[in-house]
Amino acid sequence: MKIGNVELIPVSDGTTWWDGGGAFGLVPRTRWETLLPPDEQNRVPMVLRCLLLRAPRATVLVDTGMGDKVTPELAEQQGFRLERPQGGLVDDLARHGVSPDDIDLVVLSHLHADHCGGSTRFLPGRLVSTFPRARYYVQQREWDDAHHPNERTRATYYPANFDPLQASGQLRLLNGDTSVTESVRVVVAPGHTAAMQAVVVESGGETAVFPSDLAFFRWHLERLAWVSAYDLDPMTTIETKRHWQRWLVERQAAVVFQHDPQVAIGKLVEQNGRYAVLQDMNTIAL
Repeated sequence: MKIGNVELIPVSDGTTWWDGGGAFGLVPRTRWETLLPPDEQNRVPMVLRCLLLRAPRATVLVDTGMGDKVTPELAEQQGFRLERPQGGLVDDLARHGVSPDDIDLVVLSHLHADHCGGSTRFLPGRLVSTFPRARYYVQQREWDDAHHPNERTRATYYPANFDPLQASGQLRLLNGDTSVTESVRVVVAPGHTAAMQAVVVESGGETAVFPSDLAFFRWHLERLAWVSAYDLDPMTTIETKRHWQRWLVERQAAVVFQHDPQVAIGKLVEQNGRYAVLQDMNTIAL
């Protein structure tokens, strides 16, 4: 789809299956299982959806999925499964005529492994940047938290996913809301992590937003109380969502859902005092 003169292309690194209780937090299974049926191990599908932006003067990639460093042993240890019947992110980019060398900027919403793992890859004897020409944008606070994990966060912050970016000189650390191109900016959206950043595209009077893990699925955006168990500060997530709900409706913005297996792009509307996501039938699921 186009937002003004910026082309938005959802791209995928595959699908992971994680415990439904993690995705839906305190919401009873009886409430969510009819919306997203789990497998026999109570796991639900979560697409590793990233976003390719073709702007007039830059090709931008938002998030990089899990990458190719995930071993079967790691998946078994963390209790998830990974499906890539059509290959990973680099394969999907290639289907759109984009090679790793074509990416100018990479915006990482945060440094959890399913969002930044594809930023680096193994070559014989060393780790290197997957996108060798790109500048990588990360919030300073997120970088600091990733390097000082606690008992809850250390299982998702892996230095191999991001430290090589600093060594190569490609890392750019941001302090708060920042414009990265004339039509793309990042906005800190705290709750899931303290410095997770959403990506806003504004061009030609139109708006699109990539809220990352502020809303795992469309139902999380519609309902304030539906917060994932992975959020470090769930009450802050609720207040952040409250702000974004109003903002998205006022601007009639397109919303790119990162993990929703059924809706890639939708629009939040207010109907009879309640919020609902209307899906774009041309962009359902990857």
